[in-house]
Amino acid sequence: MEQIDSHWKRKAILFFVSQGITLFGSTLVSFAIVWYVTLKTSSGTWVAALTVCSFLPQTLISFVSGAWADRYSKKALILLSDAAIAVATLVLALLFPLLKNDVFVLTALLAAAALRSVGAGIQLPAVNAMTPHLVPQEHLMRINGANATLQSVIQFAAPTAAGAILSLSSLRSTLFVDIGTAAAGIGLLACISLPTVKVPHESLPSGWSDIRSGFSSLRANRFLSTLMLLYGAFILLSVPGGFLASLLVTRTYGGSYFYLTLTELFGFAGMASGGLLLGVWGGFPNRVKTLLFGLAGCGVLTIGLGAIHNFYLYLAIMVLMGVAITMSQTAVTTLIQERIALDLQGRVFGLMSAVYSGFLLLGMTLFGPVADSVSLSTLMILTGTALTLLALLFRFNRRFYRQSAQESNPEM
Repeated sequence: MEQIDSHWKRKAILFFVSQGITLFGSTLVSFAIVWYVTLKTSSGTWVAALTVCSFLPQTLISFVSGAWADRYSKKALILLSDAAIAVATLVLALLFPLLKNDVFVLTALLAAAALRSVGAGIQLPAVNAMTPHLVPQEHLMRINGANATLQSVIQFAAPTAAGAILSLSSLRSTLFVDIGTAAAGIGLLACISLPTVKVPHESLPSGWSDIRSGFSSLRANRFLSTLMLLYGAFILLSVPGGFLASLLVTRTYGGSYFYLTLTELFGFAGMASGGLLLGVWGGFPNRVKTLLFGLAGCGVLTIGLGAIHNFYLYLAIMVLMGVAITMSQTAVTTLIQERIALDLQGRVFGLMSAVYSGFLLLGMTLFGPVADSVSLSTLMILTGTALTLLALLFRFNRRFYRQSAQESNPEM
């Protein structure tokens, strides 16, 4: 087991704060772009196209970026990816006044989303793989929960800021805010001394061997390979109730930045509450129980989103949905951090990032165009039912459910 710095709490706080600062700007721009496209087009196809550009590059790069996180400095990868995203955003901001046609504007937004996606695909595995180097294993669930709260609070503020800026100014203004937050986050992270893992060069595999070793570590652990498939199914079935929520609000309750902002605010308020709950409580001793409880909650609540036609009740359900999502995501992350050797964490989290973006991409490609011809409410009820049944199915899978909350790993 790697020796953890005695000042790990201070370093972990500064690390997560630096990532939170850049997250605020990135989330601000993400909401602004999605809302701009949604209100301009009211098209599930356009929203799906934006999602493809936002996640396909991340899916592809994640297969190798996880190996980079194990091979090279995680801090350097995070700094470089943040800087690359900022540069892509700056280019878009400078070009924006020259784009006079809506088609050109939408095309530029898709291109910028693709470039930002590459940066995110490099950054996320490195961030997740860094956490076990900073935090003692027995504190991982609570720290992940606390970090989820921090991220949710930041994401709670981002849609408010996005709605205000778009209402009072323009989409271009949000781009400059992102550039400023990126500079601040990069500056703070550069000043933090983070642990490094020195692996002898001769012991490092290369190229496809890195990627194969990540797959091999999953294949060798039946529990984790099953967990990854379950996680992918969760993301796929969450698309109508989560990632097409803005489209449902626009069509059912009226298209305005105010309604879209409220929807995101209540959702992230729930996520912040869920992270705070896990930070204090720590979840069930059996991590799988925490995961399945969250998945079942997401399924039942998605059915509720599709069945009701009252905006205020819709907002109340969004709060509970946020809690359930945080429970599910945090449990998956912690299970992987506890069960994978530190020198393989980057590769496995790279695969996890690929599963997330790949299944989200599949879901948007499938459900986005279908949402132009089939009621979104119907899609939510159907996928919510499937998600609930999936959680129940795994609850009665004794081999999966009864895995100990924490397995000893001699390599960690």
